[in-house]
Amino acid sequence: MIIPKSVNLILSELHRHGFEAYAVGGCVRDMLLGREPEDWDITTSAEPPEIKEIFPVTIDTGIEHGTVTVRMDGANYEVTTFRTDGEYRDHRRPEEVHFTKSLKEDLLRRDFTINAMAWDGGLSDSESGESAPAGIIDLYGGQQDLADGIIRCVGDPDERFEEDALRILRAFRFAAKLTKPELEDGEGDQENAAGQMFTIDPATRAAVTAHREELRYISAERIQMEMTKIITSEHPEVLRDMYELGVTEVILPEFDRMMETPQNFRFHFLDVGEHTILAMRNIPPETHLRWTMLLHDTGKPQCRVTDENGEDHFRGHPAVGAEIARDVMNRMKMDNATKDKVIRLVRCHDDRMPAEKRTVRRAIARIGTDLFEDYCRVRRADVLAQSKYRFDEKMANLDGIEELYRQIMEERECVTLAALAVGGEDLIAAGLKPGPQIGKALRQMLDWVIEEPSLNDRETLMARWSAEKDHGEKSDEER
Repeated sequence: MIIPKSVNLILSELHRHGFEAYAVGGCVRDMLLGREPEDWDITTSAEPPEIKEIFPVTIDTGIEHGTVTVRMDGANYEVTTFRTDGEYRDHRRPEEVHFTKSLKEDLLRRDFTINAMAWDGGLSDSESGESAPAGIIDLYGGQQDLADGIIRCVGDPDERFEEDALRILRAFRFAAKLTKPELEDGEGDQENAAGQMFTIDPATRAAVTAHREELRYISAERIQMEMTKIITSEHPEVLRDMYELGVTEVILPEFDRMMETPQNFRFHFLDVGEHTILAMRNIPPETHLRWTMLLHDTGKPQCRVTDENGEDHFRGHPAVGAEIARDVMNRMKMDNATKDKVIRLVRCHDDRMPAEKRTVRRAIARIGTDLFEDYCRVRRADVLAQSKYRFDEKMANLDGIEELYRQIMEERECVTLAALAVGGEDLIAAGLKPGPQIGKALRQMLDWVIEEPSLNDRETLMARWSAEKDHGEKSDEER
């Protein structure tokens, strides 16, 4: 692992001025796992005025909480004074913090053992423990938990979750994000194909269930951010644990209903919830795609009807699911761009068509050129999570649709009003008054062109429109 030169310089400067200083938290965890840390946080016995005096360029990021941002070599590094937290009253943030000279007390306030390790760059003789690598300070067993693949709270898990309920979701996020090494013999089920996810230790699991209701105190934005990180991880199946421990009942009850809805139908071999989990694993970990797969069948519990043969049917579930997806996205304060994509994809996720150019052009026009490739990914992920009944037929159909889509795009066949050879100004010039009739006429022309692409010529379209308009007016006169 290559440590940024600036990190070593900040640590050495603080040491040179007589202060303790350590990289701390996630960067140490990632360093030990051989991962590239996303950022480097530094903790020190120096207080904010002393930090500001040592470094020439600083930003008062959170002085009241002891945090100063040191800018060096074009990058920002948060440097925070050792501290202990005061009373938590909202299950999220302490009312106040108290500076301390004890690294041990500072590490004790952190969430999980794997995030409560520090590293001093080997610059000081610290109580690192006999088995720790040079410079690692591990007072709560974080290295062993990393080796064992365990998420464990520092100290009393009830206290940690009582302080900050968001740590409940962070536990699942780290469990899904941090994976043990891949199985060397290649054996294991599909869910472990990218390495086994971490497990949450029993005492921490019990505390999750005991404190799950406190998640209602957490802002929707923070819950959505953690959920997005969870479902875009290598192991979105951690949602199963969240369901079993009662967490989704609080933050995403729609998932609980899916987990409790069977699919007694030859096209499926899993209930709706387990099908959803498998479908999520079948699609790239992009935010809008994973949210789509999480919500694509949310309409099924409401639409389920069992026939006289005991088979379940879910007619209309895409439209119902799109409205449920809208409610979920609004509740979680999702950004408008992602919300729009997810709702549209949920609505069209079960659209089926023969692999014929005309029907594919019509589908592209309906679904949108901006989302058609994603629609194909969603359909494929959905089919891969279904039974083998007519599986080869469905996959061949999708292959054909995707190939035709590529041809249509390469040949620039018209499937949108923007690509139509006629515009509103042409119709106005031909005597049509501005208003709704302009849009209606253009949509009619697009319909002609989708049926027959060679018609996308200004003179051809205007002549046909004029002829049909004259025919319509004559029919009106005759009536």
